[in-house]
Amino acid sequence: MRLSNRSKTSFYNFINTLLIMMVVFGIIGFLANDYRFHALGNESYLMVIIPVLLLIFFFLNGRQIFEYDSDGEALHFKNRNIIPFLSKALHDEFPKYKLIKYDVVSIFFIKRLYITVSSKNNGSTILKYQISYLTRKEVNDLKLSLNKVVKTNKEKKD
Repeated sequence: MRLSNRSKTSFYNFINTLLIMMVVFGIIGFLANDYRFHALGNESYLMVIIPVLLLIFFFLNGRQIFEYDSDGEALHFKNRNIIPFLSKALHDEFPKYKLIKYDVVSIFFIKRLYITVSSKNNGSTILKYQISYLTRKEVNDLKLSLNKVVKTNKEKKD
């Protein structure tokens, strides 16, 4: 099964650009009000604070692009940001039989995928992916696919 939200990259770029423009125009509006017009009192700080908080929220939600591929004998995970220099892209590939378990943790708007993989050195390794920008259907499809792999692995062990 393949799952990707790469087609939404242009939408995420638009939102990012819009938020940056809101911050810039908020700063310009704040400075114009503070030095020239004096129309707003302390409320003028909101012209800067609200866009900055929205921008921070956008990036704290995690990497925007998530790709998953379970075709063949290996599992492929890719997780990257729309702006490449903000965070390092994650790319992992391992055989299906190494998957032990997975967890999807959802707190408010933030969703994380934790994959536990068996390894030679220390027994198991936990891989973390940010899946906040996946839709509910995409998350359910991902869970279904990973459930199949985990179930197959448990049957082979028994």
